[in-house]
Amino acid sequence: MSASYKGHIADIVGRRMFDGEITVDEGRIVSVMESNDVHSDAPYFLPGFIDSHVHIESSMMVPAEFARVAVEQGSIGVVADPHEIANVLGIKGIDFMIKSGSHIRFNFCFGAPSSVPSCGSDIETSGAVLGSAEIAELMARDDIGFLAEMMNYPGVLSSDPEVMAKIEAARSNGKPVDGHSPGLNREQRFAYARAGISTDHECSNLSEALDCIDAGMMVQIREGSAAKNYQNLSSLLASHPDKVMFCTDDCHPGDLIRGHINAIVKRALGDGYELWDVLRAASLNPQLHYGLSWGLLREGDPANFIALDNLSPKFRILSTFIRGKKVYDCNSYLSTIKSHTKSLLNQMAILDNYPNHFVAKPIAAEDIALEIKGGDKVHIIVASDGSLLTGHDIVEVSGNPLTDHKYPWTDVQKIVVYNRYDEGARPTVGLIRGFGIKNGAMAASIAHDCHNIVAVGSSDEHLVRAINRVIEMKGGEVAICGDEMTDIALPIAGLISPVGGHEIAYKSSMLCDTIRKAGCTMNSPFITMAFMCLPVIPELKLTDKGLWDCSQWRMI
Repeated sequence: MSASYKGHIADIVGRRMFDGEITVDEGRIVSVMESNDVHSDAPYFLPGFIDSHVHIESSMMVPAEFARVAVEQGSIGVVADPHEIANVLGIKGIDFMIKSGSHIRFNFCFGAPSSVPSCGSDIETSGAVLGSAEIAELMARDDIGFLAEMMNYPGVLSSDPEVMAKIEAARSNGKPVDGHSPGLNREQRFAYARAGISTDHECSNLSEALDCIDAGMMVQIREGSAAKNYQNLSSLLASHPDKVMFCTDDCHPGDLIRGHINAIVKRALGDGYELWDVLRAASLNPQLHYGLSWGLLREGDPANFIALDNLSPKFRILSTFIRGKKVYDCNSYLSTIKSHTKSLLNQMAILDNYPNHFVAKPIAAEDIALEIKGGDKVHIIVASDGSLLTGHDIVEVSGNPLTDHKYPWTDVQKIVVYNRYDEGARPTVGLIRGFGIKNGAMAASIAHDCHNIVAVGSSDEHLVRAINRVIEMKGGEVAICGDEMTDIALPIAGLISPVGGHEIAYKSSMLCDTIRKAGCTMNSPFITMAFMCLPVIPELKLTDKGLWDCSQWRMI
């Protein structure tokens, strides 16, 4: 059944706005006609927004529920790297994500995770390994659109045969290769790009971004829950509008329900950037780069588009259309409730016997003992709010910083990483500062990228209690303040909850409130903690194998 919509229509390719009428039939746009019969207060129709790089698992939602929330923000599709669940379950996890996403009207372009694990089994323990043979199998599939971020940039620069075989599998299938190269110099970036890498979302300053563009790569301007690079990179919208895309990378549930790519678009418009350059980054460039046909409001395109009330930095999403069906209406609470119900019901068939990989056993205080005495030299991870990068302090201590209150850095605490895949494993313990927890602990089975258990706390008692609660739930997040405990179970791979997105966001907010009451000063404490284990981002990290110096690429 056909339907028509009158309003102000955005032609992103032609960089013009015109009054007209869009006619939709059987999920496609059959005509776009200019018209003089359009009221000034009619809606503005635009191609929908696209997140060019996201790990859906970071929302703790199944893909179908992520999509249901994302359409409320005007998103019509995502370029998704199922890297997190692949580290836990391998190809089985990737297939789970694709199957979940198939149950809802939304556009997913899933990639094949290139770095599972992110480094190697001598550095960290993952639940699965995807070698070049598995990647070749995935790249030949029609439901896999690209080779996801090549995190092993040392392997690229050294032409490691296994790494290069993965890249060649993508190129031989005509599929792009995403990058991940924090801290490389200009010469290294050019070598990285020559190997076949086409994007990077890790640029934290303009110099790095310009080097990537000069090397022929696209820059994904990231504004996620933990890493925020828009402020430093936004000028590229004016200078290189054809070379940039927007992405969130890791989007916490509390952030997703408040805004997705639309939040970046609003900010860019508020900063005075040209409307067409902003829309190009939000809609056109991702489709061109990844070879997607998700629609640009042209005759014959899939009917994926959004309606806005105005084009100011304070615009409102009125409705979102996916393949011709209105999947979100800001004025219809009933349709939202029906959509939520259908999303959850569609999951029931695939959520029986939640896929997981979790065999860790409970621990005791003696398992995380760390003896430090005066005169010892210790390595301390320095965490910063809003950044995935960490500092590295080397200190000759005058006493035990965990017990001696005369020690000048009373904010030094223990960080614990515990392998959840091997039953006989023992926790590794390090020192960290920056979280500021005074009377409690936080623990989670979300620990990039291998997703072992990670915890930070003010005492062994609190740490043990938090870690054992994660183990009891077979995955989840826990916050403790004194005797108070707040938690959320993540039974799907220890990463994802089967409940609704807004409920997950509410529970996540409660977790953050609890740990802040314990003294934590982080805006995104759990996401920041999760990245304290990622050995491919400088400078100092803790894995289940020990303390890792990323800058020197060696264990300490």
